[in-house]
Amino acid sequence: MRKILIIYLIVALTVNLIAQQKIINYNLEKENNAASTDLTQQSNTIEKILIQNNIIWLATSKGLSKSSDNGLSWINFYNVQEFGTESISSVGYGNGAIWASTWHYENKLGSDIPVGTGIKYSTNQGQTWNKIPQPVDDPGDSSIVYGINRIRALPVTVAEQNFIYDIAFTSNTIWIATFAGGLRKSTDMGQTWKRVVLPPDNLNSIKPTDTLKFSLQPQSGKFGSESYLNHRAFSVLAIDDNTIYVGTAGGINKSTDGGVSWIKFNHNNQTNPISGNFILSLEKNDYDNSIWAGTWKAEGTSEYWGVSSSSDGGQNWKTYLTDERVMDFGFKYVGNPGSYISADIFVATQNGCYRSSNNGSTWIAAPEIIDDNKNVSLNTKHFRTVKVNRNQDNSTDIWLGTINGLARLNETNGFWTGTWKVFLASEKLTSANDTYAFPNPFSPDAESIRIKYSTTQAANVTIRIFDFGMNLVKTLIQNVNKNINSENFEFWNGRDENGKIVPNGVYFYRIDLGGSKPLYGKIMVIM
Repeated sequence: MRKILIIYLIVALTVNLIAQQKIINYNLEKENNAASTDLTQQSNTIEKILIQNNIIWLATSKGLSKSSDNGLSWINFYNVQEFGTESISSVGYGNGAIWASTWHYENKLGSDIPVGTGIKYSTNQGQTWNKIPQPVDDPGDSSIVYGINRIRALPVTVAEQNFIYDIAFTSNTIWIATFAGGLRKSTDMGQTWKRVVLPPDNLNSIKPTDTLKFSLQPQSGKFGSESYLNHRAFSVLAIDDNTIYVGTAGGINKSTDGGVSWIKFNHNNQTNPISGNFILSLEKNDYDNSIWAGTWKAEGTSEYWGVSSSSDGGQNWKTYLTDERVMDFGFKYVGNPGSYISADIFVATQNGCYRSSNNGSTWIAAPEIIDDNKNVSLNTKHFRTVKVNRNQDNSTDIWLGTINGLARLNETNGFWTGTWKVFLASEKLTSANDTYAFPNPFSPDAESIRIKYSTTQAANVTIRIFDFGMNLVKTLIQNVNKNINSENFEFWNGRDENGKIVPNGVYFYRIDLGGSKPLYGKIMVIM
């Protein structure tokens, strides 16, 4: 049973889409296409962070967000013609352009399935965008010439099985990791795509001069019952035009000839192996050229979740942070590009963000993240992405994306010390008497709900939660002094006074602000 892959594997459907793509251009200067400029990003679910020339790009559940002023304001590409209401699964910079892959959920056979909807790219920092439909196979794409071989290839013709998880770049080539579509590449800015042949599960390497007898087949199909985990791609890392790493559900694949020949590293075929064969993230540490991977347990009984790193090009691996489900890496460098003298390593996991200054020997988790100006908490341990940027004043910004908001630590020295800022996407309050809670409905087993309100004068504030019969469920704060603030936030984790998660249903909250009239709001709990 491949239980760990269930949330990522997508059922096969019969919809056929074309593989040859026509590029469509949209112009943001048109009024009906204008992206919004806001004080925060559009969404609190941050999947990826890209920092390019001091511009911050966020891949979120509500489109792409961009900040050119270090987070003071954001341009949000959401509910506009070129992005619509799509989510973003990956964002990258290469070949002179910003690239973002889009997706949304669709209900298929009674289940919500993530469906890839294509790629957008901009060569002018988001002023205009080009649209590439989702790369898929034509039903007739049933073979690939590989050296002296003609490899049978199962056509992957539906958008949901070609969901794009990652993107990388070499000179004039775009590489995408597309789940059952495997590794694909384009040499014409996305107009056409080719599938890249990787070793099957039973081979540790392939090259064009080998005589090969296998099918490129991520799941069983018309070529037999074979189903190769190594043909399901989730991450891709380009070191240079020759050296490329690809993470699959079957290990880490490395090419040193531009993606032609491959050698595979996994938990089973090395003396010092990776922790697990399901590879969700790959990054390079520019200080010592080491490779870092988020290596998840796939199906082997001896596999385990953790971090795996190699300082010799993949021949040997060290593992760290056992049982942590790793999502992303970041690096804080000391010194100048090309002559770094050290690097701190950051690991974003589903149970915290960890940091090491001694190449993984010891790790220290991020402290509770609270905005130093607004006293707002990030209130989650589920981190999705981390990236680091050095400022012109030589301070360092550590950007952290979570399922519950965005945070930035401005650090001048020390370790996890500096000024914290929390960025929360939320609607503006219309008046001093306005309040609302978000996300609403919410599920206590996965998130907390925020209650937003303002204080026009200093007051002692009490907030209580009641059930539908107006019985007291939980007192969040009681007689806590709050200064004048246009945005106050309090959290409820969906638990009662005894620490038990409350049943599904409608709940109410009451905010007492000193002698002012109480404020009320409604919360829906859905498990």
